[in-house]
Amino acid sequence: AGVVRAHMRAKETGLPLIVGSEFTLTCGLKFVALAATRRGYAQICQLITRGRRAARKGSYRLTRADLVECILPASTSSADCLLVWLPGERILDATAAATEEEGRWLAARYRGALWLGVSMLRNGRDAALLGASISLAVRLGVPAVATGDVHMHVPERRLLQDVLTAIRHRVTLKEAGRRLFPNAERHLRARAELTRLYPPELLAETVAIAARCRFSLDELRYQYPHELVPDGHTPASWLRELAWDGAARRWPGGIPARVRALLEKELAIIAELAYEPFFLTVHDVVAFARSQGILCQGRGSAANSMVCYCLGITAVGPDELQMLFERFVSKERDEPPDIDVDFEHERREEVIQYIYGKYGRERAALAATVIKYGPKSAVRDLVRALDVDADTAAALARALRGWRGYHLEPEKWHEDGVDIQSPVVRQLIALASLMVDFPRHLSQHVGGFVISEGPLSELVPVENASMPERTVIQWDKDDLEDLRLLK
Repeated sequence: AGVVRAHMRAKETGLPLIVGSEFTLTCGLKFVALAATRRGYAQICQLITRGRRAARKGSYRLTRADLVECILPASTSSADCLLVWLPGERILDATAAATEEEGRWLAARYRGALWLGVSMLRNGRDAALLGASISLAVRLGVPAVATGDVHMHVPERRLLQDVLTAIRHRVTLKEAGRRLFPNAERHLRARAELTRLYPPELLAETVAIAARCRFSLDELRYQYPHELVPDGHTPASWLRELAWDGAARRWPGGIPARVRALLEKELAIIAELAYEPFFLTVHDVVAFARSQGILCQGRGSAANSMVCYCLGITAVGPDELQMLFERFVSKERDEPPDIDVDFEHERREEVIQYIYGKYGRERAALAATVIKYGPKSAVRDLVRALDVDADTAAALARALRGWRGYHLEPEKWHEDGVDIQSPVVRQLIALASLMVDFPRHLSQHVGGFVISEGPLSELVPVENASMPERTVIQWDKDDLEDLRLLK
């Protein structure tokens, strides 16, 4: 869900980004899958989708059979997807034999694209783990590679990491127990420190893996569904025919010259930017709603468009409002159009299910919305995680009641009885300040769909929504706009 934001920031900084995901199968097998190519990226998205669709929202379920079906064996696709197996300290414990069987199973299918990951985390077992890992890698005939299991960029963030873990598991920090890491070593390390921890051959393999991972999200290309255009037409010719038919209905006594000129100008701009399928999609949905007697109305910047008016998406033409189409779509703005259509609340679900029914759940899903922490939600979650006493919790609740600010103002909390000099409150304030703007959870967009020609799960992972009969992609509208994918 965060990969688009990472991609955009990587482009700003010039730092290459490797796209991948960590998985744990129901049998306990744990690994990281990395996209070496566009096809490898599609395989990872499909594996995530398989796991998410098989479980309730917020969790996933995958088996070995799912892995083999989604991630093609190395003999078939050695360069598309790379796997780093993460057995960890299980190779030192009583389950070592079963763990080695995992490795043999993986090596038999993914040799040439498989590594055994080794994380040196200064927990007193590093030397034993390194020796056992290298020995196992030799027996399996796969290279070992240095891994960091990084969860924070600097060790000073350990308390924040622990608190977020407690919040995720819905327990207090005191109750979190073994869910927390035993030390603060899972952070980014300087190269000099890495050379002291790992043999050079393990570090060299990290560079070898990175050299094979050349996939970029810039390679993603979006194709609209073919159902939008009847045989014998192109998207441009079909949109033109619908627009002129609509204009004839709007002006039955004859289309005014100024309307003709404006319509031709808009159609030329839409054709230059190849946005015809987007307008056809919205027209199709609006036409369905009207055929079922469902009230709907386009609004916002779409009112600037004569094409939208002729298609019946909006009720007031831009010539009446004296608005410019370039405020809606233009080459200079270089961003997709945004057409908002309101449907009557009681029947919106009929429209949503029409889209699912027409294109199938494999090709249509709602966009997501990343809900971020604000000061109020951060404080509320921290009150539970830090097990703040009842009096302080009540005072904080009074201080936050009705408050809509976006910055923490603890000096004003004193008036509501909050002891801002209390060590617990000071710690809570410090943590809440760090958490503001952190992603809290993934929700569903109120009605923004993504519809594709091919399987949507090859473009972005799809998961179950909390509401029944709905599926959601893992990207929100801003992510879609960054990648120029139309919603």
